[in-house]
Amino acid sequence: MSKIMSVNAGSSSLKFQLLEMTKEKEEVITEGLFEKIGQPEPIFTIKYNGQKETGLHPEIKDHGDAVQMLLEVLVNKKIVNSLTDIKGVGHRILHCGEKYNDSVIMNDESIKVVESVCDLGPLHNPANLIGIKAFMKALPGVVNVGVFDTSFHLSMPDEAYMYAIPYEWYEKYTLRKYGFHGTSHKYVAQETAKMLNKPLESLRIITCHIGNGASCAAIKYGKVVDTSMGLTPLDGLVMGTRSGRVDPAVVQYISNHEGKSADEIVTILNKKSGFAGFCDGHSDAREVRAMQAEGNYQADLILRMQEKSIADYIGSYFVYMGGCDAIVFTAGIGEKSPEMREHVCERISEALDVHIDLEKNKIKGEQIELSTPESKIKVLVVPTNEELMIARDVIRVGHVNID
Repeated sequence: MSKIMSVNAGSSSLKFQLLEMTKEKEEVITEGLFEKIGQPEPIFTIKYNGQKETGLHPEIKDHGDAVQMLLEVLVNKKIVNSLTDIKGVGHRILHCGEKYNDSVIMNDESIKVVESVCDLGPLHNPANLIGIKAFMKALPGVVNVGVFDTSFHLSMPDEAYMYAIPYEWYEKYTLRKYGFHGTSHKYVAQETAKMLNKPLESLRIITCHIGNGASCAAIKYGKVVDTSMGLTPLDGLVMGTRSGRVDPAVVQYISNHEGKSADEIVTILNKKSGFAGFCDGHSDAREVRAMQAEGNYQADLILRMQEKSIADYIGSYFVYMGGCDAIVFTAGIGEKSPEMREHVCERISEALDVHIDLEKNKIKGEQIELSTPESKIKVLVVPTNEELMIARDVIRVGHVNID
């Protein structure tokens, strides 16, 4: 058996899971979060053995301190017998540009590659690298694997990822569609194949990762052929705080009329639009759904706009792939909003002959098939698990023995 650490490092945070991985089971042993790293009152929360402990730790000055404390806690609380139990560490990394179409072992060369595309992920990549370097220093000799949000989407054909802008912009800056949530889409596609008891390479799947951030992906015979997010996560579906797809001329129009810079407007499109822009700052889908139930027109409108945008992508992907075997809902809203699933399926029912069992659809947060026997396309809910996908990639790419 082998213990694998899955890590997601932010600029002032570090989220982790430690998993026991064998050929027979994949089990979370402990998980937790460091918050406000480098700020006056850093918080450390850890869950293990049915317990949850949270405390302030002003001694945590940087990510290195956080990693050192985590490793000491694992030993002191006997979560591991010794640090040698940890056979690999997997790191969620936002962006690899066009460099890697799969997860990679992190070393001096791959670190330089990730550093070279920091302009494509300026908020995330530098923070991700801090976590990688901290674990490499704390656990010398243990394999570290980078798992990229974008790499699963690099199988898209050029007709799907290119923008019809001056070609020299692509040549100079690699401006193109990259797509995100790739680790989630990959995990969900693999689990869908297991549910249907068919090889992934024989299936055409549309995965709908609908959370505060949201994206759809068209996965044909195991490869992504299109996805809704673009150069950044701003493009595509209506989301919690993001506008999704808008005419780029909106930026110029608002700049001319309100005197805002392009940076200011893009910040608004990223952080004050979507649900939040229609609902007085409320970006949580549960709150917006409650406002809709109370008769709030703008809440009702933005929810219908999101449902339409999801249905639009499903329809276009169905045509592009020449059919579809399964439509899969995942992530917070996808797994726990019966209303969203019902309304999206209603929108595509007539055209695609999709039908779901409304009683089954009331179930939240469980892996389940919603489609009825007469439905031409399977409709599934598959809870995502990015941490587990990262751990699996550590074992596969890092050649970790789990016998």
